[in-house]
Amino acid sequence: MKVLKFGGTSVGTPQRMKDVVKLINDGEQKIVVLSAMSGTTNTLIEIADYLYKKNPEGANETINSLEKKYRRHIDELYSTEEWKEKTLDFIKQEFDYLRSFTKGIFTMFEEKIIVGQGEILSTNMVTNYLQELGVNATLIPALEFMRTDKNGEPDLQYIGEKIKIQLEENPGKEIYITQGFICRNAYGEVDNLQRGGSDYTASLIGAAVNATEIQIWTDIDGMHNNDPRFVENTSPVSQLHFEEAAELAYFGAKILHPTCIQPAKFARIPVKLLNTMDPTAPGTVISNETEYRKIKAVAAKDNITAINITSSRMLLAYGFLRKVFEIFESYKTSIDMICTSEVGVSVSIDNTTNLSAILNELKKFAQCHIERIEEIRHSESGKGHVHHLRCWRPRLAECRLRISSHRCHEEYSSAHDFIRR
Repeated sequence: MKVLKFGGTSVGTPQRMKDVVKLINDGEQKIVVLSAMSGTTNTLIEIADYLYKKNPEGANETINSLEKKYRRHIDELYSTEEWKEKTLDFIKQEFDYLRSFTKGIFTMFEEKIIVGQGEILSTNMVTNYLQELGVNATLIPALEFMRTDKNGEPDLQYIGEKIKIQLEENPGKEIYITQGFICRNAYGEVDNLQRGGSDYTASLIGAAVNATEIQIWTDIDGMHNNDPRFVENTSPVSQLHFEEAAELAYFGAKILHPTCIQPAKFARIPVKLLNTMDPTAPGTVISNETEYRKIKAVAAKDNITAINITSSRMLLAYGFLRKVFEIFESYKTSIDMICTSEVGVSVSIDNTTNLSAILNELKKFAQCHIERIEEIRHSESGKGHVHHLRCWRPRLAECRLRISSHRCHEEYSSAHDFIRR
């Protein structure tokens, strides 16, 4: 069984929904994960924002506008009055449900319910369309099997057990449709896998059912060797290792969510990145194989903050780095890169939510100053990873460190270059 995921752009209009159905209706059994129609999640976030600000009139106006849009979609998508009426009844129930949130207390719990309705809308519409065409398809709600644990991480055992129950209760179906992004938390409340989580959903499902392949369909034909939004004449990379793809995703390759391929990696399931707009394009295959001695791709990450930490106590001492890392851990802030010397350590982060608190803790035993990094450019090759940092105020002597299987040497340059085996 294969698992296919289609993003918001791929199901962004009634015509694109029809194109997706043509792709998946090939007689093979599969699970299809759908995102919300493009623009819907942002509108739902806008509705939630009105409710946080105690503006039910603004929320209702936005709800009404979104409902009119979906009613037009239904008229374009279905050809029979029976299925138009059936789906319109569902749409009415959904938007009446959204309006119910304008009449009571609004918290983050209600916000997560609202934001997740986009996937519920798109999956019901596509399932109804498949059934209108006579395809043996059914909807398996993600809220029945997708759950996170008390640490906010996917509960893999629960997911595996519950999705198998869903499949057993709906035997012999050709296509199983489900929602990406949404889940329940350990307390049974509606939650989500964070934005971009539909990729993660597909990978988790693929690992749970031991899929032969996971396909992630977007509006670009695979992971390119540079960002086509800024660089002309880019081309797709035909093959990447899981680790290479994860690093490129983290350092700016927008086609893929950084965490999404981890379950597939551990289950040794290949992941294909394909283009809904050009289904015949070969795309990119991500697996445990790699090609050596070639630069495959370059990605860029903006708005990075560097924290330079110096202390004479670090000289010939042990435990200093542990103290530094424990502070970042306590504030749930991940470190992108690190460079150390005898009396200092420099780290880069992209989440500055708790930066002031982190600096206050670090200053108890070290001197600190921060720098704004304009961008990190990340080159991925079969031999290692190359990071180039460009700062607003480059330090005079920064280190270029090269590590290979044969030797290690240092050079000095105007910017960091890290090559990590």
